[in-house]
Amino acid sequence: MRLKSKDILGLEEMGADEIELILQTATSFKDILNRPIKKVPTLRGRSIVTLFYEASTRTRTSFETAAKIMSADTSSIAAATSSVVKGESLKDTVLTLQSMRPDVFIIRHSASGAPHFIAKLVPSSVINAGDGMHEHPSQGLLDMMTILENKGKLSGLTVAIVGDILHSRVARSDMWGLAKMGAKVRFVGPKTLIPPEAAKLPVEVYTNLEEGIKGADVVNVLRIQLERMKKGLFPSLREYSQLYGITNERLKAAKDDVIVLHPGPMNRGIEILPEVADSSCSMVTTQVTNGVAVRMALLYLLMGGSEDVTAS
Repeated sequence: MRLKSKDILGLEEMGADEIELILQTATSFKDILNRPIKKVPTLRGRSIVTLFYEASTRTRTSFETAAKIMSADTSSIAAATSSVVKGESLKDTVLTLQSMRPDVFIIRHSASGAPHFIAKLVPSSVINAGDGMHEHPSQGLLDMMTILENKGKLSGLTVAIVGDILHSRVARSDMWGLAKMGAKVRFVGPKTLIPPEAAKLPVEVYTNLEEGIKGADVVNVLRIQLERMKKGLFPSLREYSQLYGITNERLKAAKDDVIVLHPGPMNRGIEILPEVADSSCSMVTTQVTNGVAVRMALLYLLMGGSEDVTAS
């Protein structure tokens, strides 16, 4: 089986069979990350362009690491150091890069739908590395991989996504992916940070933290995105932390074997306390490792690498 589209734009339009294929492929690739020499010829001769209009550490480095492990050639373009600062449009930037014949564009943009626009514009594959407040599909997939590794399944689990849901593309990708795989998803946070369309989504909504994480198998903690916020969504960071900050005491409401995720970067002491972030139930560093494996799988499946994904 192969992916149905030339692009990875979101999990809302992806089928459960495709998600399962990606997770299985990523699991195979993770073995490579544990080798002394992390290099395979799978995508030798293929070229990848990362085009980031927003800051990124984990996603960008993860995609570039994934490409280099599989021997693909990579070009990294940051808007702040490109012709964008001279007024060049997204369309013209991409058409210029397309003339160099890359196989894949990996795009992060502040405008929701920007990767979809580019996907219609170019014959190359496009991977959405985060578009506005819409989706972040590779993060959703690595979160599911981390849960699957720890719980052995996705179907039947209860996953509480806590915090700034309104501005979170991670929450949306996690919600679509987990719901398609049979998990029960909860949005937990202040009413002002819950999307107005939540009632139409496959989620349960809670504004009380203890009730929202009660009996949860997984608690996924989101960063407060102050850079996207208008004033007045909550009184203060201190009050937010007092009501919604994840502490060891509050986690007692969840299942005894609960795991905690966070897409990063973490605001320690605000949405998550260090006692949780550094505890044995925290999967934050595992998520980063799984992110490389998932992004290797996406590149492989889009570009049709060798049949033996673990060939050395």
